Amino acid sequence: MGMSTISHRLSHNPEPHMSNLLRARKGFTLIELLIVVVIIGILAAIAIPKFANTKSKAYVTAMKSDLRNLVTAEEAFFSDSTYYTTGTNLVTRNSFKSSSGVGTPSVATGAGYWTATVTHSQLAGATCGIGVNSTNPTIGTAGDGEPACYVP
Repeated sequence: MGMSTISHRLSHNPEPHMSNLLRARKGFTLIELLIVVVIIGILAAIAIPKFANTKSKAYVTAMKSDLRNLVTAEEAFFSDSTYYTTGTNLVTRNSFKSSSGVGTPSVATGAGYWTATVTHSQLAGATCGIGVNSTNPTIGTAGDGEPACYVP
């Protein structure tokens, strides 16, 4: 390769130092990294509050599920005995088992009706109730046999 070939190649590139700068630049600038961090922070600020009360919703769902299971256990007991019984009696007979953290239901019975309430150890002040052939003890406007909860 002669000297004329090298000078010929250099003459076709008007700014040889510019192409060297572009080849030498690798990675991101500080500004680009800061913008990415700010965007991630904004997304996190939006997402975190949406998931903040997920645990309490799960606890309420567990209480409602237990009340629905209690309806099945009470009605099965009633079909055998022609009267309703307490939650403690159903637990003793292994007809009903509470979910983890949900207390034993407090059941009030009468002639052809019953009501029950439950609480959860992780939700202070929260109570769910159900009324069968009676008014719901927690939320009076709830339908017959519909679990409803009060969560402060």
